[in-house]
Amino acid sequence: MRNNLLDVAEKSSLRAESLQFAIGDTVDVHTRILEGNKERIQIFSGVVIARRGSGTSEMFIVRRIVQGEGVERIFPVNSPKIAQIDVKRHARVRRAKLFFLRERTGKATRLRERRAKPWEAQVSEGGGN
Repeated sequence: MRNNLLDVAEKSSLRAESLQFAIGDTVDVHTRILEGNKERIQIFSGVVIARRGSGTSEMFIVRRIVQGEGVERIFPVNSPKIAQIDVKRHARVRRAKLFFLRERTGKATRLRERRAKPWEAQVSEGGGN
């Protein structure tokens, strides 16, 4: 049970529009990187294997394979460093956490495709980027 005072304090730190993605989706996470006084966007592509927390402490884990080695990165959902998230592919999964993918390699890591839900179709049609 959360304290009402905490909810009021956290409200200013929350993202204005929620990010629409689910466990098993293949996503491109656009993160802002500061190099000196310049800012650039770096893209981290992978499969969302977990989501945890709520409010300002909500996090998600994205996993990808780089040169045969698994790389995982944890992103805070409400971070201003995340510019946007593009969902490339939706997967049909039966678990809330996909940690079993860590032990699998090659074709064993494939997930079944699922059709987009109505709200996802509307977001992708209106996106235009």
